[in-house]
Amino acid sequence: MNKKIIALAVAAAAFGTQATAVELYNQDGSTFSLGGHVSVSALGNSNSDVGGTDIIANSPRINFEATQDLGNGFTADAKGEWALNYLDGGANAFTTRLGYIGVSHDVFGRAVAGTQWSPYYDVAGITDMPIAFANDFLYDSHGALGTGRAENMVSYRNDIELGDNLSVFGGLGWQDNATTGFDSRSQVTVGANFSEFMVGYAYSAGKRNVAVIGTQKEDATSHALSAKYGSYGNGLYVAGVYTMNEYMNSTANYNTGATTNDILDESNGIEFIAAYAFANSLNLSINYEAVESSDKTVVDGTVYSQMAFQAEYNFTPTFVGFAGYQVDLGSDIDSYKENDMWNIGVRYYL
Repeated sequence: MNKKIIALAVAAAAFGTQATAVELYNQDGSTFSLGGHVSVSALGNSNSDVGGTDIIANSPRINFEATQDLGNGFTADAKGEWALNYLDGGANAFTTRLGYIGVSHDVFGRAVAGTQWSPYYDVAGITDMPIAFANDFLYDSHGALGTGRAENMVSYRNDIELGDNLSVFGGLGWQDNATTGFDSRSQVTVGANFSEFMVGYAYSAGKRNVAVIGTQKEDATSHALSAKYGSYGNGLYVAGVYTMNEYMNSTANYNTGATTNDILDESNGIEFIAAYAFANSLNLSINYEAVESSDKTVVDGTVYSQMAFQAEYNFTPTFVGFAGYQVDLGSDIDSYKENDMWNIGVRYYL
């Protein structure tokens, strides 16, 4: 597989911290590898009503990936990934995160079918990087809305080189209506890479049920604009995302653990991150995130806003320590109680 196909195949999966895998087989045009990571950390809360200090697993997963050279420049790949539960005895040990089959070509691009990181996430996920605290608003019903790991999706991507250090990229995605309360959805992305810079735009649309009781449906749409400089974990990295949404976000809050059925008719999401990775593998970052609502019946103002200061250090290429402190900057929801959080732990990459 050439470099371009590899980039298309793993671009979304590489968001966040490093991605590693152990190649177990490579012969006659076929490969098979095993990857994933496990973590353990202590998560603390300043608001005792939310909780004290808990030992958590920080989204562990295990995956396998196989590739097959089909000839004539085409390569097929299949991937399965499962979230692990190794701290809560008696609960389900595995739940599906990803499962898809794809075909890639250096000129014709890449097509994928299954549960996958969406083209929308290729554009909007560029701030979703640190281990301890990262993007929250993208994960509001992300499987059904296709803003993160899109369920039951067929997608197409391509990246066209126009010259030295210049390329344009685009993507299309379609999801079926298998998830209760959501109709089929479509999305489109466009963007450009120039040297260390990237700019992108994504649009997603489809109807969803917005009634707590009943079957009232509305068009759930999102426009996402993003830009970045650099590569996370390699010197300076700066990125920002701004979304303009209708019926995409709810008033759920990850700081306080609040869940709700209130879906906002209009909202904007914003996240910004600046990070610097030193030559000794120490990576320092600061990120800001907020969701603002214009919904007069639910909340007219800030749904939540937060800022995190974080550090990550690679003791070895596969063993990483991390620590972060997230400051709750408040909300305009009447019943809201602020809750600062801290998270410190280690992660081992398979």
